[in-house]
Amino acid sequence: MQAALPMYFPPRAALQAFWGALADLLRADGALTGIPSELSEAPDCHAQWLEPDLLLSQACGYPLVTQLAGRVQLVGSFAYDAPGVAGIQCRSQLICRAGERRRSLVEFGGSTLAFNDRISQSGYNALRALVACNTTRRPFFAARLQTGAHLQSIEAVREGLADMAAIDAVSWALWQRSQPGLAAELQVFGQTEPYPGLPLITSLQSTPETLAALRRCLQRIATAPPFAALREPLLISGFEATTLSNYQRCLELQDLALARGLRAL
Repeated sequence: MQAALPMYFPPRAALQAFWGALADLLRADGALTGIPSELSEAPDCHAQWLEPDLLLSQACGYPLVTQLAGRVQLVGSFAYDAPGVAGIQCRSQLICRAGERRRSLVEFGGSTLAFNDRISQSGYNALRALVACNTTRRPFFAARLQTGAHLQSIEAVREGLADMAAIDAVSWALWQRSQPGLAAELQVFGQTEPYPGLPLITSLQSTPETLAALRRCLQRIATAPPFAALREPLLISGFEATTLSNYQRCLELQDLALARGLRAL
């Protein structure tokens, strides 16, 4: 079996400690065997999402509905304690350098955008819908820099390689916590419309018993007081068993942009 939580970048030791406790809960639950003791670090998380022995991983809402639907099982979603997050609903944070005179999205027309990936809900799809609904300039950005990850997008803005980026709210909060000396160099000037946060998935081969055990144990570790110290470094504040219907919001935001003639940022 494989397990991974690849989408955020808290302290590695904190992430492993959280998984260790979750693995112990799963073993004690007794519904399945072969639970890995360590989280795997696959070079390509997109490929790992489709591995038949995947016990648990964290994906992104946009590829979930456009690429993974019918190919994986949705387990649920964590709630997080971070600005821009309400339960499992998140709003991407629009960031720029501190001291930037432009304070609204419209004013960033003709600027350079940093984004992690075109398949990203937080870094691209949500922003595309916001641009489509609030601006008429086409193309809106003069240049785009694809960075491969939110962390790199943050650094691109900080270093002046790009003017702005839409950053997942939890990624932004974790970066601010990990880089207190650099956080003052950047600021949030807006946010996108809400959408459900990162989905937790398991293989299509996982049995109904495995899925039920995952949901039981995730609910416990995400809410029970004995695990509060393990949750705090990850900003996790709850868990909700979700379905694909929750993630139709990602498709709605896509269709909103397409209906306004904006296929690409």
